[in-house]
Amino acid sequence: MGNWAAKAQGVMRIVIGFTFSCHGAQKLLGLFGGMGGHGRAHVGSLPWVAGLIETVFGLLILFGFFTRPAAFILCGEMAVAYFLVHFPRGFVPLQNGGELAVVYCFVFLFFSMAGAGAFSVDGARGGGGGGGGKSRARR
Repeated sequence: MGNWAAKAQGVMRIVIGFTFSCHGAQKLLGLFGGMGGHGRAHVGSLPWVAGLIETVFGLLILFGFFTRPAAFILCGEMAVAYFLVHFPRGFVPLQNGGELAVVYCFVFLFFSMAGAGAFSVDGARGGGGGGGGKSRARR
């Protein structure tokens, strides 16, 4: 089952990286209708910086390149987003619109601990893709 788990982990990482980088491109470049149909964020603004982080690090997650540190940074970004944007509207994520931020936060926490899984640059480089193959410590 371990091999199937690593493959499922890799597929999940690819899907999460793709969708998250799309969120960033929406803010940074105004793609996919932009931010609420209002185009892209102003250069240097907090949403613009978030978009830059989400686009760049989302692509790192997508390809499984420096997955653990990228996921750790994105976990932190999502925690900050939740408490800065959503939490002031109420405690419960379903009521304050923060469900996606919470889910992304914990998915990125998972990848920061478990690694990239299968189909990753990290795994191909022997950089501890996680979830499949031997770790450096066992080599």
